[in-house]
Amino acid sequence: MHVIHLSPLDNVVVLARSVQPGDTVEIDGRPVAMRGPLGLGHKLALRRIAAGTKILKYGAAIGSATCDIEPGEHVHLHNMRSDYLPTYTLDGARLYREGR
Repeated sequence: MHVIHLSPLDNVVVLARSVQPGDTVEIDGRPVAMRGPLGLGHKLALRRIAAGTKILKYGAAIGSATCDIEPGEHVHLHNMRSDYLPTYTLDGARLYREGR
């Protein structure tokens, strides 16, 4: 098995091992050839994700697609915006200033 589908709500799968260019990974019953090397734990689109759509991992939104993402395509900071980091960073800075 090359990928793990963590939650039925997810629109991404997670690599269960590293892959190299040309390796084939089966995603939702379809073979997908990898374009570049990716390490264990990287996300791939389970199905087409339209720009602006929430990226779901563990059944929770982790970000939003900044462009259309095709099935099997690598999902990372080049094509998604994190919904977590800006809030986390701002909350952390506020708590630090307040001495908490």
